[in-house]
Amino acid sequence: MTKAMLRIILGLVIITSCTSGNGSVQVENGINISGTVGFPQTGDILIEEYVGNQPQPFDTLKLDENYKYSKNVNIERPGYYRLNFYNKQFVNLILNEDDVVVNVDGNERGGFVEISGSKDHDFIEMVQQMNAEFQSSPQVAEINNRFGLANSQQDAAAINTIRDEYMELDSEFKKQIAAKIDSAGASLGVIEILKSGRFLDKDQFQDTYHKIAEEAKTELSNSTVAMDFVNEVEASKNLAIGMVAPDIALPNPDGEIVALSSLRGKYVLVDFWAKWCGPCRKENPNVVKAYNRFNAKGFEVYGVSLDRRREDWLQAIEQDGLHWTQVSDLKYWNSEAAKTYNIKAIPFALLLDPDGVIIGKNLRGRELERKLEEIFGES
Repeated sequence: MTKAMLRIILGLVIITSCTSGNGSVQVENGINISGTVGFPQTGDILIEEYVGNQPQPFDTLKLDENYKYSKNVNIERPGYYRLNFYNKQFVNLILNEDDVVVNVDGNERGGFVEISGSKDHDFIEMVQQMNAEFQSSPQVAEINNRFGLANSQQDAAAINTIRDEYMELDSEFKKQIAAKIDSAGASLGVIEILKSGRFLDKDQFQDTYHKIAEEAKTELSNSTVAMDFVNEVEASKNLAIGMVAPDIALPNPDGEIVALSSLRGKYVLVDFWAKWCGPCRKENPNVVKAYNRFNAKGFEVYGVSLDRRREDWLQAIEQDGLHWTQVSDLKYWNSEAAKTYNIKAIPFALLLDPDGVIIGKNLRGRELERKLEEIFGES
């Protein structure tokens, strides 16, 4: 349930494409966009540039008598573009320095697409292929089978053990992705993989994010997409592990202003959520369980709702049993706390030590319990 759903996630679109490996010769003062349309329609082919998440007209392409097109195009701002084939088929692209060949059917949205020549596209496809192979690997299949059996038998201990095994296996795989990114360096393809958040957690791999952001400052300074990424990474530094969490002071259900800093001296989970957020509601029982188990030992929760209606907020508190400090200014994504913490998606949570220092991020379910067990002991 994310605000980022509103923006274009290029990697999710490109995953359906196939590559042929054939490129074209670089044309001076621009890049060459070429290809073949299997079933041409009436009109021009449009090149559109994404401005924010909206495609804007940029240039046009014309077919010759052999159903082929080719044009040298000056790309002043490397970024996200798409080819619009007669408003019937759309192909999203990263355009920067590489000549690109795009072969299509051209007559339907789900038609044949073949993209080649783009290093950015190739990198995204490589990472997606790595992920697909990992998820379908014998090791993951075996874990899934054991998890299904344990779940059917409602064996909580076995479920937790199997989850731990998967998380360890997944962690090693993510290190392989990080190594590929590190060796590739800053590019719009690399940035798209990092921005998507599907492959590397920006908190666990903050060094990777910071490295690419620093490289992008000099190598991709003319790209709005890259500079937006740099700004996001810079903003996240204030919320890095080891930093003191920014204070929040918002009204509780009784209208009293309660500051996050008022809970200093205890371990605090700062939990951003909302009634309308399905994943938040599914996670709430895990937070309740952790609160009931460790509250007496010094664990507190500071809930920050991004709801818009007071009645929704209060109803969800009662329905889910969230009987700890709750605050909200009922401003949805425009909440002052959401702005301060650069919230792009919920649920989002930070674990703070008694001095307000961030010691954990987005610890959910068993991960949160495990961390609290390290702090307070097993009992």
